[in-house]
Amino acid sequence: MLKKCNRLRKHSAIIATYKQKNIASDAYLSIYFGKEKTDTTTPVKIAFVVSKKIHKRAVVRNKIKRLMRESFRLILRNNVQADINKYVSIVCVAKTKSLSANYSSIDCSIKKLLGVNA
Repeated sequence: MLKKCNRLRKHSAIIATYKQKNIASDAYLSIYFGKEKTDTTTPVKIAFVVSKKIHKRAVVRNKIKRLMRESFRLILRNNVQADINKYVSIVCVAKTKSLSANYSSIDCSIKKLLGVNA
């Protein structure tokens, strides 16, 4: 589970992140980046979205969110130098191909999109 200070909870904040149109994507995920930080002490806030169009069952959607959340949690815990620390908010959206993905492929995808060198 992510720390409370790293969770992006408000719907209006998620919509504002979408409107910035800073997108990185591959076969498994799309990552939307919000505004760049002016104050480096504020933590980055992250939201995970898996649409009902991906799969009808909530159990399957929650599994994909758990995989993405764990990957981000380890990146934040290890204080890896990446583009993740430049932004105020990040929204991670799953694609249909992520249904058949395991943790290692989701993790590699996230690290590639964020530019993590670890």
